[in-house]
Amino acid sequence: MPCTTCLTRGPANGCPDLIRQDRIQHPQTAAQALRQSARRILQRLLHNPMTVAGLVVVAALLLVALFAPLIATHNPLEQDLGQALLAPSNAHWFGTDEYGRDVFSRLVHGSRISLYIIALVTVIVGPVGLAVGSIAGYFGGWVDNLFMRVTDIFISFPSLVLALAFVAALGPGLDHAVIAIALTAWPPIARLARAETLSLRNADFVVAAQLQGASSGRILLRYIAPMLMSSVVVRLTMNMASVILTAAGLGFLGLGAQPPLPEWGAMISSGRRYMMECWWLVATPGAAIMLVSLAFNLLGDGLRDVLDPRNE
Repeated sequence: MPCTTCLTRGPANGCPDLIRQDRIQHPQTAAQALRQSARRILQRLLHNPMTVAGLVVVAALLLVALFAPLIATHNPLEQDLGQALLAPSNAHWFGTDEYGRDVFSRLVHGSRISLYIIALVTVIVGPVGLAVGSIAGYFGGWVDNLFMRVTDIFISFPSLVLALAFVAALGPGLDHAVIAIALTAWPPIARLARAETLSLRNADFVVAAQLQGASSGRILLRYIAPMLMSSVVVRLTMNMASVILTAAGLGFLGLGAQPPLPEWGAMISSGRRYMMECWWLVATPGAAIMLVSLAFNLLGDGLRDVLDPRNE
C-alpha cells in the first residue's frame, strides 16, 4: 500500500515514513549498530530451546555465586560433629558431611570457586591463544613453525595429565591450579586463531592497510584480531566445561583448592569414603559439575550457530 505522504507531497520531497524505516534498517552510529547486532544475537539465541536452557543454568550459577551468603542456610566452614552424616532434611536440604557441615551451603559457596577458576583461566587463555595464533598465522615462516611446534608439544599431552605435572611442580593450591589449567588450555585457541588468520592475511582490506603503510602490529590489532573474536569467544565458552572438569579432577586428587574450601571436586573426594551409605556427599557436587559443564557446552553450541557467518 503506497504511503499517503508520498501521494500528497511526492517521494522526492522526503517521505518521513520511508526515512524512519531507512534509519531502522541502517544504523547511523556505531553504538546503534552494536545494539542492533546484540539484539539480533540475543533473539537467535533465545530461538534455540537447548541454548536457552544452558543460558538459564549459567545465569543461575552467576546469581548463586553473587548472592551466596544470602542463599546459603549455614556457615559452609562451621563444623558440628554431633550433626555429622545427616540425611537430607528440612534443616539440611542436601544433608551434612563427615564434619557436620551443611552440604547445600558448601555447594553454594563452591560456585564462587568454580567461577573464580573459569574467569581467571579465560582471562589468561584468551589473549595468549589469540596472540600466539594470530602472530604465527600472519608472519608464517620460522615464526609459524616455532610457535606451532611449541603448541603441538602442549597438545600432545592430555590436559589433565599436563595439569597434574604443572601442579606437581608448582605445588598444590587454588592459584597454582589456575595457572596449570591455563597452561594446558591455550593451545586449541592458538590453533583456531592461526587457521583464521591464514585465511585473512591476504584479504583485500589487509592488503589495502599494508599499502597505506600500516605496521604489522596495527594490522593485527585493528584488522585481524576483531575478525577472530567471534570464533575465539565460542571456543572459550565451550572450553569452560573442560576447565570445570579439570579443576574438579585436580581438587579430587588434592592438588587444587585445599581444605576447608568448599570446592566441588574436593567435596567428592572427601565424601567418596561414605558414598555407599551417604550418597548425597558425592551425588550433589557431582550433579552440580555435570549440570554446569553441560550448560556451558549448550551455550557454546548456540553461540557457534549464531556467530558463524556461514549460518547467515
